[in-house]
Amino acid sequence: MAGCSHVKETLAELNRDSFVPLLSKLIGESKFVQNNPPELIPQEDRIVKHVLDSLLPFSTTTGGGPLLLNHVTYFPGRGNLIVEYPGTHPGKVLSFVGCHMDVVTANPNDWEFDPFSLSINGDDLRGRGTTDCLGHVALVTELMKKLGETKPELKSTVVAVFIANEENSAISGVGVDALVKDGLLDKLKNGPLFWIDTADKQPCIGTGGMIPWKLHVTGKLFHSGLAHKAINPLELAMEALKEIQTRFYRDFPPHPKEEVYGFATPSTMKPTQWSYPGGGINQIPAECTISGDVRLTPFYNVKDVLEKLQKYVDDINENIRKLETRGPVSKYVLPDENLRGSLTISFDEAMSGVACDLKSRGFDVLCKATEEVVGHVKPYSITGSLPLIRELQEEGFDVQTAGYGLMKTYHAKNEYCLFADMCQGYRVFVSIITQLED
Repeated sequence: MAGCSHVKETLAELNRDSFVPLLSKLIGESKFVQNNPPELIPQEDRIVKHVLDSLLPFSTTTGGGPLLLNHVTYFPGRGNLIVEYPGTHPGKVLSFVGCHMDVVTANPNDWEFDPFSLSINGDDLRGRGTTDCLGHVALVTELMKKLGETKPELKSTVVAVFIANEENSAISGVGVDALVKDGLLDKLKNGPLFWIDTADKQPCIGTGGMIPWKLHVTGKLFHSGLAHKAINPLELAMEALKEIQTRFYRDFPPHPKEEVYGFATPSTMKPTQWSYPGGGINQIPAECTISGDVRLTPFYNVKDVLEKLQKYVDDINENIRKLETRGPVSKYVLPDENLRGSLTISFDEAMSGVACDLKSRGFDVLCKATEEVVGHVKPYSITGSLPLIRELQEEGFDVQTAGYGLMKTYHAKNEYCLFADMCQGYRVFVSIITQLED
């Protein structure tokens, strides 16, 4: 226990005079790491540069310290960075992964302050990426810098992985997916992997899968004063979607394990967007599209949902006369013209949710560290989605997730985090390292 106490004393507290200037540099790059292709393709190496500037003086690269730095790039300007502080026991490892160097978009006209420069208001650290996830990049950088600077003797190797391309999956083979494929993270399977990209200081033990869908509906365009000669795709879309949702909630009801994991909601299937080609108010259009998503708790299989949704649509098309109509002349078939309304459903890339292992060593130390530092521990689950971590779990990693930004500002306008929360995050990391020395 004396050795563990020494580790805590050595790593001490988060240094504001080092952390805030680094975060300021990172937020100053946030405009250039917005991820929304094809218009906005982030240049994560702009972030890597600042992290390297902090860590190189304590690395084997310069001879100034023990840190091993591996800058791994699959696309020009879009690097990942693996930082390793070697321990004394081969095969004993813990890792902090998931701190991503891209951000979601921000429109300065919608913000009360400049999203692309750090501003400070008391304890508030404001700017795009402070919560998600450049604040965590700075936080874990400070942890690794302190290790390199103070050189405590640890049994465990501590690894930090800063990743590219988390916020958008339109382009693949850039970030952690490529690192896993190339075996660069294989050694991390020997110990707990903490994915640092959630919020509110508590362990996030479950996330949802996501299936983006588009329901395209074809009818027949006609004058709205002669509705009996039209097939109204808007009415067809509304009735069809109601039927699809009814069947979805029948086939994928609340799962018993959702209560165990504390999910805020069960699986949902709902519309979020509506579009049609345009036209006059007196025209029934020929087509429309409803888009939305499925958020699926991890106790259901994404493939099963995809198959069911396609089956629902096929069945509705085959039995379209049986679908509810709206009013005396509303119809989805025009026999005299040999016309039928129709539906097609398509899907963008789906991802699976994750249920963390509640019996693992990683979960145990994260909970104890959280209770020790924050004062209480209350794990939670949400059907928000984190890409990539289910794949890591399936590859054999003990994945646990946590974060120290604010959920209420996640992907939001006027994003900020609290310096006090980041300080507690640092102390949680130190406690994790200390516990795993036993």
